[in-house]
Amino acid sequence: MSEILNQAMMISAAGLRAQSVRMRVISENLANQDSIAPNAGEDPYRRKVVTFTNEVNKVLGINAVKVTKVTFDMSEFGSRFDPGHPAADKDGYITTSNVKGIIEMMDMRQAQRSYEANITAIEASRAMLMQTLDLLR
Repeated sequence: MSEILNQAMMISAAGLRAQSVRMRVISENLANQDSIAPNAGEDPYRRKVVTFTNEVNKVLGINAVKVTKVTFDMSEFGSRFDPGHPAADKDGYITTSNVKGIIEMMDMRQAQRSYEANITAIEASRAMLMQTLDLLR
C-alpha cells in the first residue's frame, strides 16, 4: 500500500517539475511579448514552447511526465508601421515578436491548474500514507 502511495507522489512530483518549467517559459514569453527586432532585417524575440513526453522509470515502476525540450514557435512574426523607428525596413515596418499575450495567459492558467492538481494529489497521498501508518501502530 505504501509503495503505491509513494509512486503516486513521485508521479505528481514529476508533474510539478514539468509544469514549473512550462510556467518559467511562459513567463519569459510574456516578458518579451513587446520585443521588436533590434535592427532592420533581424528577428525579435521568438516565442518558446515546451514539449512533454511520458517517461518510464523502471526503478520505481512508474510512468511520469518529463520535459523533452523547449523549442521555438516558428509561426510568423508580426509587424507594425513605425517609419521613424531605427529598426524600420524600407517600407517603414518594424518586426514584432510572435508572442500573443492572451494565449500565454491561457497557457499559464492551465499550467497553474495542473500544478495545483499535482500538489493536491501529493497532499492526498501523504495524508493516506500517514493514516496507514497510524493504523499499523
